[in-house]
Amino acid sequence: MTSEIPAAAEPRAEYARRHQERKRTAERLRRRAGIVSNLRLLVFAAGVVLAWLALGPSSVARGWLAVPTAAFIVLVVVHDRELRQRARAERAVRFYADGLARLEGGWIGQGESGEGFCDPHHPYAVDLDIFGAGSLFQYLCRARTRAGEDTLAAWLSAPASPPVIGARQQAIAELAPQLDLREDLALLGEAAAAGMHPEALRSWGAVTPLARVRVLRLAAAGLTSISVCSLAGWLFTGLGPAPFEIALLAQSVFAIAVRRRVKRARAGAEAAGRDLDLFSQLLSRLEAEQFQAPHLVGLQRALCVGGRPPSRLIARLHLATDLLDARRNQLFAPIGAMLLWTTQLAFAVEEWRGAWASSLGPWIDTVGEFEALASLAGFHYEHPEYCFPEIAAGEARFEGEALGHPLLPARRCVTNDVALGAELRLLVVSGSNMSGKSTLLRTVGVNTALGLAGAPVAARRLRLSPFAVGASIRIQDSLHEGRSVFYAEIRRLHQIMERTGEPLPVLFLIDEILHGTNSHDRGIGAEAIVRGLLARGAVGLVTTHDLALARVAQALAPRAANVHFEDHLEGGTIAFDYRLRPGVVEKSNALELMRAVGLDV
Repeated sequence: MTSEIPAAAEPRAEYARRHQERKRTAERLRRRAGIVSNLRLLVFAAGVVLAWLALGPSSVARGWLAVPTAAFIVLVVVHDRELRQRARAERAVRFYADGLARLEGGWIGQGESGEGFCDPHHPYAVDLDIFGAGSLFQYLCRARTRAGEDTLAAWLSAPASPPVIGARQQAIAELAPQLDLREDLALLGEAAAAGMHPEALRSWGAVTPLARVRVLRLAAAGLTSISVCSLAGWLFTGLGPAPFEIALLAQSVFAIAVRRRVKRARAGAEAAGRDLDLFSQLLSRLEAEQFQAPHLVGLQRALCVGGRPPSRLIARLHLATDLLDARRNQLFAPIGAMLLWTTQLAFAVEEWRGAWASSLGPWIDTVGEFEALASLAGFHYEHPEYCFPEIAAGEARFEGEALGHPLLPARRCVTNDVALGAELRLLVVSGSNMSGKSTLLRTVGVNTALGLAGAPVAARRLRLSPFAVGASIRIQDSLHEGRSVFYAEIRRLHQIMERTGEPLPVLFLIDEILHGTNSHDRGIGAEAIVRGLLARGAVGLVTTHDLALARVAQALAPRAANVHFEDHLEGGTIAFDYRLRPGVVEKSNALELMRAVGLDV
């Protein structure tokens, strides 16, 4: 599948243009905020002088105090608005600065690393740098919610089915040129670092609502009305204090009777309410968009319940939780007690939960999927030269042209062709250390993970089957577990072999196979392992710098072939061109390099 990104939207130039534009806007708003702040100070000073004149021996009418008071209130509102607009513009500056950093290779350490998703027992996540500092996840993720991060992490951790991959590809292709939408989603919320962690909101929605809450809410409203009316009768008529005192007593009895229910409802609302503002803004922005891709249209329709936009429902809940917080104001507390403020709002929140809580989980999941798609769309926008892979049915195959590693800057990335499937099912890659063998394995693995998530891949063309990927690249010993490198490696190889019993064919990526044992055992064991994998329908790559293992490919020909990377000395320094060549590496510069650094060999 291919998609067109308008030539005018060439990512580096467009990011640079918008970055400068947002910087000018932020500077203009900074100056405006300063002017409004100074005006507010002047009005305040004028109000103080006028108050002194009006309250002192002067004949200035006190009514004039309303003028600076009103002006000051207006300026406070305007200043707050200017500060919020300035903060948004500054977040936009950082948004495009981060985009330029990704394009220029300076992105490591920016954004969420996904370290919490890293499972040491996952069949490829650690080996392929899917999560952690400098990982694929950190490069891709622009999500503002934990649901978006969870969704993207799940997609990178396991392959989707071909129909789902096709649907995501269409959605990503449509979202890629929509830079304004992705900017808006990234800038929502009060702070650039603010994010939504919806676990509390989801958990709150899953709890069974209180019984008869509507009846209790109506009772609280009725008692409050009686108290207010009796107070008004006491103050403005000759009714006397007795009715008001009786009403307050009835309120107190009611409040004591329902205090446990109120406490439970209040605690749940406070835990859930922290993320509601951002959640409402995200929903509102997605509701306003017009989509064409069937998957996006379906997600948008899934948000609506009974024809009511969820952003308004969430905003209503957010207002109730905000008003509930007003009880903390000491000046308002006596009034709130008379109005049964906490009781009424806690029951209002519970009533909302009874009506809409079942939709919270689906809403959160839908927002998470939109964010994951937007993250991959940003990746597609920044790399219009990348392609969507063709997902091939039938026997296992991986056919990539000009395949590169997506985390390497274009100026440093050397691409290679890799083809597996049909008759050829194994490539044995030889070459010296640092020649590019491990990077080749990661290139194949990362692009497979991307392609099977529905994302574009760093290739001119890629045709691949749905695979269960198994990698043995970054194997370490464990002093705590009493585990050697060799034992850790054979455990991982056993895990890869076990994956061949799953429905999907296995793509295995094994670096320096059995490097923790002697050459004799390595040769016998390596041949047995790859024979077993091929017999179970797997395809893959195995690297080695032990040329004796080249006979494994020779013994398994034509199902296997040798390929290699070369190196050469330039002025006493070893150099690589990272080009994959057929056959076994024919020379080694290791001795020359050792002599060049002064070792007597």
